[in-house]
Amino acid sequence: MDLQLAGKRAIVTGASRGIGYAVARALAAEGAAVVLAARGQDALDAAAARIAADGGRALAVVTDTTDEASVRGLVRRAAGEFGGVDILVNSAATPATSGFSSALADVDDDRLRHEVETKVLGYLRCARAVAPLMAAQGWGRVINVSGLAARQTGSVIGSIRNVAVAAMTKNLGDELGPQGINVTVVHPGATITEASPATFAAMAEAQGVEEAEIVRRFASGISIGRLVTAEEIAHTVVFLASPLSVAINGEAIAVGGGQIGPIHY
Repeated sequence: MDLQLAGKRAIVTGASRGIGYAVARALAAEGAAVVLAARGQDALDAAAARIAADGGRALAVVTDTTDEASVRGLVRRAAGEFGGVDILVNSAATPATSGFSSALADVDDDRLRHEVETKVLGYLRCARAVAPLMAAQGWGRVINVSGLAARQTGSVIGSIRNVAVAAMTKNLGDELGPQGINVTVVHPGATITEASPATFAAMAEAQGVEEAEIVRRFASGISIGRLVTAEEIAHTVVFLASPLSVAINGEAIAVGGGQIGPIHY
């Protein structure tokens, strides 16, 4: 299937590793020019170099999405280099497996502020910066990478930030849809990335079990019986970034392999 992405111009935040990198790589493979944004120069340059080595068109721009001026600079650079912006994928955030506590007494105000500043306001800043460019051309796609903590308990901070991203997505979808800009959110669950071995090892050590047991516990609640990879999530995001996704706007799509039990309708 031709996703009609050849010649499109995309910005992907959090693109130096994990889901963000997988999405940037997949967009480039479909013929889109991709701006990779993240805070770390070395990791970002390495990610862009790998995409370029595969024949993709990639530009690394160091960006802090918690800073308005930095975000505006990112969008100006992208538009200047590629002539515009068609696609924004917001993926710059702390992974949910980073240890958010579920206990009320452990919810730290500063940690919550940081997570909202990064994931909610950071996503909003990026969308706000690209929306005028997309509206002027009458077409655009914004995809927000959130997480399944929006649909389950277990992390007060994780749920608050992810539900907020979903609410923002629906509001932007309703507002921007008539201008040709579709806005969607995907909810990954526990995901296999390059950081997974170290993450699982640390969890196993803390809990006094084997790494295989940690993976088994995660997989036990997944309908397909295993964890999804970052590359598999990228396939869905790339479709949502394409013109073929026009029928989907303002919606939240779970990309965690299926939660056993709950019915969402």
